[in-house]
Amino acid sequence: MDHAVIYYNVIYREVKMYRDHNLEKARKRYLPMSETMFYILLSLKKERHGYAIMQHVKELTRGRITLGAGTVYSSLGKLESDGLIGSAREEERRKIYAITPLGSVILHEEIARITELYNNVKE
Repeated sequence: MDHAVIYYNVIYREVKMYRDHNLEKARKRYLPMSETMFYILLSLKKERHGYAIMQHVKELTRGRITLGAGTVYSSLGKLESDGLIGSAREEERRKIYAITPLGSVILHEEIARITELYNNVKE
């Protein structure tokens, strides 16, 4: 067998194990998700900076939830260090964040969980 093919297969398996490990780690840490984390992650389906996230969450919840700067920035730090969001760029000294593929998977799993709860209540 070609050495390049063997090397590719080894690397592919290692990357897959790493990705699967990160997904399981994220599931354990974030599911079920707090309402704060949910709204921050949901807000980052579109690139936003911290203050824009605060405004978006307030708008989405019609003022029911008002996130403080400390809450937002500590949550962003956790989400970024766990790979659920990333820094897209900086604009005028503001860090712009975006959801990552891992973050999208976790967000959609949480949406499915909430949908199941809602459907069970309707019955």
